[in-house]
Amino acid sequence: MLFLAGQPDITPITNLIDTWIHIGQALVASIGALAFIFAFIWKITAVESHSALAAKQWIQRIVVGTIGVEVAGSLVSILTNSVPATTTH
Repeated sequence: MLFLAGQPDITPITNLIDTWIHIGQALVASIGALAFIFAFIWKITAVESHSALAAKQWIQRIVVGTIGVEVAGSLVSILTNSVPATTTH
């Protein structure tokens, strides 16, 4: 029963979560930037006002989605940091 004496080491799980968060943020940032550029070009080159309005709405969705990913990453970081660290005796 020696293994029950201490608390489990969650460092590998925390590192894995942090790694996946960074990968997700990098993917969203690069795809979001590309989508933003295309939507901006679409807005500039749109002939009809309806098409320009649709492009503007897509730009807003991209911005809100990118901010949402950043907030989610911060929340997960806060949650993983709130787990008490294990102590070695």
